[in-house]
Amino acid sequence: MPMKPIFNMEDIEKKILLILRILHESPEPVGARLISRRMQDHGVTLSERGVRYHLKMMDDRGLTRLFGRHDGRTITEQGIDEIAHARVHDKIGFAISRIEILAFRTSLDLDRRQGLTPVNVSFFPKKIFKKALELMKPAFSAGIHVSELVACAEEGARLGEVTVPAGYIGFATVCSIVVNGILLKHGIPMDSRFGGILQVRNGQPLRFIELIQYSGSSLDPSEVFIRGRMTSVRQAAEKGEGKVLANFREIPVPARKLADELITSLRNAGIGGVLSIGEIGEPICQIPVDMNRFGMILYGGLNPVACAHETGIDVENRAMSTVMDYQELQNFWELCKNK
Repeated sequence: MPMKPIFNMEDIEKKILLILRILHESPEPVGARLISRRMQDHGVTLSERGVRYHLKMMDDRGLTRLFGRHDGRTITEQGIDEIAHARVHDKIGFAISRIEILAFRTSLDLDRRQGLTPVNVSFFPKKIFKKALELMKPAFSAGIHVSELVACAEEGARLGEVTVPAGYIGFATVCSIVVNGILLKHGIPMDSRFGGILQVRNGQPLRFIELIQYSGSSLDPSEVFIRGRMTSVRQAAEKGEGKVLANFREIPVPARKLADELITSLRNAGIGGVLSIGEIGEPICQIPVDMNRFGMILYGGLNPVACAHETGIDVENRAMSTVMDYQELQNFWELCKNK
């Protein structure tokens, strides 16, 4: 019988790619112990010794560089290029994986108003950030968001685990995955099916006109739609008719009562985003629903950012990117006063 290979090269490449992403997100050298810990946050278990083994291979390939006398590493330009050109089949399903990971990492206590909360992070050039805040106001005023709670950080500082690059200001918005996380902590599973463009008419949701399945996308659909200038959030906010970012979920019927109670608790904590909840087994916004489930439509957390981007404002988005403590967030309108 032929011997089985000791190493699975495909598995090694996936771990290398994850290590590169962790290094790329860090503003300073990172050691094997911290890398191992952060890999666990992504659902990958690799011992500190195993990380060192992979880092040695990556050094030899020119993807990483040893910094100092200890095992701290930084990513090289070649390593950054490797991330950008990662194999397509390594990226497929990444969106649904991020949803599951961030939902699991959510630890928000709605009574104490503390704990980790999923956020999207956007980078605006410093010189236009004040203008961007003004341009986002219609979306916040009309309630086309997940929450009025936001955060911002200067270059070099962090929003969760994401470092703000030089020349930019980071802006964090609460991600709709917080609903997944809160329900999951109470034993309610959610099937996150797709993100899309929702047509709004007379201020009410009408139908999805574009959609991307999470299970088949390497990017958050919101990033794709914003980049493609496919939204009209400002028009929806000011005239009640337009195209906004939205997500579709399904929930088992027995969880309906508890889900309603948790959504109310979220709203009391300043987190909404639930646009519509369907009846059992009934279509919602022309999307069919399984007979043992009910559908739920959530606003995309990046709607305010899309509102600014529609006017030509330059922005780089990292949807579903990290978690922040609830207490680090502040009200959008207070931020505008202070800026």
